[in-house]
Amino acid sequence: MALVLAVFVLSACGLTPQPSNVGSGKVEVVAAENFWGSIASQVGGDRVHVTSIIVNPDTDPHDYDPTPADARLIARAGYVIVNGAGYDAWATKLLAANPVSGRKVLTVSELLGKKEGDNPHFWYSAAYVDQVIGRMASDLGTQDGATRYRSVGLKDYHDTLGAIKTKYAGRKVGATESIFAYVAEATMLDLVTPASYLNAISEGTDPTAADKATVESQIASKEITVLVFNSQNSTPEVQGLLAKARAKGIAVVTITETMSPAGASFQDWQAAQLKGLLNALGG
Repeated sequence: MALVLAVFVLSACGLTPQPSNVGSGKVEVVAAENFWGSIASQVGGDRVHVTSIIVNPDTDPHDYDPTPADARLIARAGYVIVNGAGYDAWATKLLAANPVSGRKVLTVSELLGKKEGDNPHFWYSAAYVDQVIGRMASDLGTQDGATRYRSVGLKDYHDTLGAIKTKYAGRKVGATESIFAYVAEATMLDLVTPASYLNAISEGTDPTAADKATVESQIASKEITVLVFNSQNSTPEVQGLLAKARAKGIAVVTITETMSPAGASFQDWQAAQLKGLLNALGG
């Protein structure tokens, strides 16, 4: 319904959307989610003005209901960033409902060759983030900004990933859903939770009885030393797992799907979470 209202507002006002610049020639950038918005702001520097739609850590981007104001932002943007792969289908619909000549769109899933059904949490992969930075720099003409961001802005983030890999590669860990899979891959942690269980929780479906039994056995036997929990996807099933893990003395590491606090930078948010993981593993 909100999508219909948004389109109606634009039509009723007689608007013919055109890509807009803000102030002294800045490109108006709109990101569906604040993690991509934070990266775009730092890559683009003073050549861009960035607005992110999803900024509340308590908001589930999968189920977000866009507003008329969101539609106006999309319609007037010169550059739009969406995650894709079905993660933010509402943003794709807004783009289709508000076509604008000359507007550039970065759909991250398309850049990475991913499709719906693949793990859509691309911002949790340092390698994928690097590819996105490269495309943003190319699209916005800010190669120098991208170089500085990679070498300085992301240093602590990359260093912490490296420290986990160096100290704990091969360590068995568990997770409540698929958002953590890319981090486990990058750090070579052994994520033993069944992929089908991770995907079921991520997609809001019930895990199979066999997968539930496997995960509960991994906790009961203390096969894992850490359980990583996405606090923005907390179901009764997940809460039950957390209680069992804590009862066994297994460390629970909390991560979020979007930036927390909302005003943090991408790298500060990610580095803080990774340091929490590093400490839980043993420091």
